[in-house]
Amino acid sequence: MGNADTKLHFRKAVIQLTTKTQPVEATDDAFWDQFWADTCTNVQDVFALVPAAEIRAVREESPSNLATLCYKAVERLVQGADSGCRSDKERQVLLNCTRLLTRILPYIFEDADWRGFFWSTVPGAGRSGRLDEDADEAEARPLAESLLLAIADLLFCPEFTAQSHKKSPDSLEDIRSIDSCEYIWEAGVGFAHSPPLNYVHDLNRTELLKLLLTCLSEAMYLPPSSEKRNLNPWVAFFCSSENRHALPLFTSLLNVVCAYDPVGYGIPYNHLLFSDHREQLVEQAVQILIVALEHEGGSAASAALQALDSSAVDEQEPAGPNNLFVNYLSRIHREEDLNFILKGLVRLMNNPLVQTYLPHSAKKIQFHQELLILFWKFCDFNKKFLFFVLKSSDVLDVLVPILFSLNDARADQSRVGLMHIGVFILLLLSGERNFGVRLNKPYALRVPMDVPVFTGTHADLLVLIFHKIITCGNQRLQPLFDCLLTIIVNISPYLKSLSMLAANKLLHLLEAFSTPWFLFSSPQNHHLVFFLLEVFNNIIQYQFDGNCNLVYAIIRKRSVFHQLANLPSDAPSVQSALQRKKKSGISRSNSTETESTDGSRPAGPAEPGTLKASLEATPGLDKITEKSQVSVDGTMVTVSHPDSPQTPAGSSAEAAARDTESNSERGREVVHTASEVARRRLSSVSSSAAWSANTDWVLSWKAKLPLQTIMRLLQVLVPQVEKICIDKGLTDESEILKFLQHGTLVGLLPVPHPILIRKYQANAGTAMWFRTYMWGVIYLRNVDPPIWYDTDIRLFEIQRI
Repeated sequence: MGNADTKLHFRKAVIQLTTKTQPVEATDDAFWDQFWADTCTNVQDVFALVPAAEIRAVREESPSNLATLCYKAVERLVQGADSGCRSDKERQVLLNCTRLLTRILPYIFEDADWRGFFWSTVPGAGRSGRLDEDADEAEARPLAESLLLAIADLLFCPEFTAQSHKKSPDSLEDIRSIDSCEYIWEAGVGFAHSPPLNYVHDLNRTELLKLLLTCLSEAMYLPPSSEKRNLNPWVAFFCSSENRHALPLFTSLLNVVCAYDPVGYGIPYNHLLFSDHREQLVEQAVQILIVALEHEGGSAASAALQALDSSAVDEQEPAGPNNLFVNYLSRIHREEDLNFILKGLVRLMNNPLVQTYLPHSAKKIQFHQELLILFWKFCDFNKKFLFFVLKSSDVLDVLVPILFSLNDARADQSRVGLMHIGVFILLLLSGERNFGVRLNKPYALRVPMDVPVFTGTHADLLVLIFHKIITCGNQRLQPLFDCLLTIIVNISPYLKSLSMLAANKLLHLLEAFSTPWFLFSSPQNHHLVFFLLEVFNNIIQYQFDGNCNLVYAIIRKRSVFHQLANLPSDAPSVQSALQRKKKSGISRSNSTETESTDGSRPAGPAEPGTLKASLEATPGLDKITEKSQVSVDGTMVTVSHPDSPQTPAGSSAEAAARDTESNSERGREVVHTASEVARRRLSSVSSSAAWSANTDWVLSWKAKLPLQTIMRLLQVLVPQVEKICIDKGLTDESEILKFLQHGTLVGLLPVPHPILIRKYQANAGTAMWFRTYMWGVIYLRNVDPPIWYDTDIRLFEIQRI
């Protein structure tokens, strides 16, 4: 009964607040204490008992009362942070204030007139962080700063959110004088001692982090087109040197995430028998990390370079406020720390792939999208971490779960963002030689994926999954085709032996992309053919010896190459090809597989009614990659190109074709201006209406098709293979493969072209895309309680499928 009474009491206080037309004095403690002093409500109760309509009504009709409520709640948090919240009653008051602010803040942010409220100074708020009646007005601290500093203090409050270190029960720990680095939550980076698990501390930390995340979410209420380069002020202040707990908090969040093991001792169904309070904390911790690791003052690359060159730190002033979370992350360099982070992320990323004999007996985490964003930020801000990943075979333990996610989400339009982040990570990794070399390791795992059973390498798995995405994926993935093929191009010079299955899939893609109507239906479609020809040329020139399967597949499908070489370019042929166009741009014949690995299920579309967040358009491939040429000693040299002004779609086709050429006929450098595929390949009505294929356009890129190496191979090998078949009466392809395996083309092929790698390059467009995607994921994942539901979000739209 007592709990029902407190809810009723709390509800009465809310009604009183909404019905009062006159401002209530801030000194009327009896009135304001009703909201936190005598209640024992959980966060779900607060969301139910404080309806959105009533918060908005108070905001519009009694703004001074809403302002006083926020001020008084922050004041109680600051007082609690000062006193160290010694009693259970004090701790309950702090939790109630935390829950109430979590409920109210989104409604402050959604109104442009209120957005500056928390950044205005409040009388009596001193710079020390204490709300002190005698504080000097000139040194008044904005309410937002007082709130953020109070949250930071409370996250290291002994016996509330941290293990107490006091020697005797009677001694008191002064929260203002403690060194929070001694109270880090978990062992790992920079901290060796693992405190005993305390579920009450975990729950309290989770509530405070939920409020912190709500504070940082102001970015959701600003439109994506905003050209302002300034940082989120909440993030900028919280991650600045003003926050004395920045280092221990960053370390605590990082260690809690990377030390978490959802499976534990592996006892079946343990997650159904016991509540895992640590999982909630880990979810909030990873979300705080990805939001706080925001760095627009300078590029991520400059942060990484500063970390590599410590002497540059003193000489070079960072642009804008220095984000200490980014700073600390970029400086992690000890091998054991990098290993701890990578092992922790790999363990969590592979959790959805865990298979057991008992169905649903192992716990499955739900925050894999946040993990991918965190992994991305680690690679972006700390180049030592990226190189550590690439030099260890653990990179394959990152690859497999990403491929699993890509395959699983390919038909689900609510997970298009997940597809993009997975492909972006693989594009980043593929720019490094070590990644391509590592892919030659045999694939022995049997993860439940609906791909054909095969014997081969991780490179084969990658090709099979990419083929599935292109041929059986949802139509909104077409802007990713360039990126998928660019990844295959980047790794192709290092692939020692493709399986027959993977070789056939690549030839199937070429067959689909080289049909005349598909080539003529969009100004960018021919780039896909250039990419595939570049893959074949790289393998033939640099890895011919072990790739008899691919060579055999090329010989079998030689008619495709001859048709390409003889592609009609006269106007009547172009028009007739376009009239034969049926529907999809991809031939789906032979694309569905009946034979798949055990335990898999086909990728399906989203359930009706699923919510999804809209995304910004991704920049074209030319905006997110730069070309590097591999020199003789294995180092990469960036291929310079003059900055050319943007040209219309039609006239840029020739320049774009120059980029996607494999450059096998020429030994010279190429200009890098890749295609603008983001929204125009097959879907945009306006561009297709304004553009149509003509003879000059077809001739402009047809003459540059890099077919010389392949045609020379066919010219040499086809007669030899035909002769063997006739002489020996062969019908078994294994004999032909044996012949090709021991054959050689030394001295017969053109001079090998330089290896060109397209490396990922960050820009403003991708930064905006990542911000939109990140907040969309956080919005959809925080449903209990639904912090931002039904508020006026402007960064993205929430759509129901």
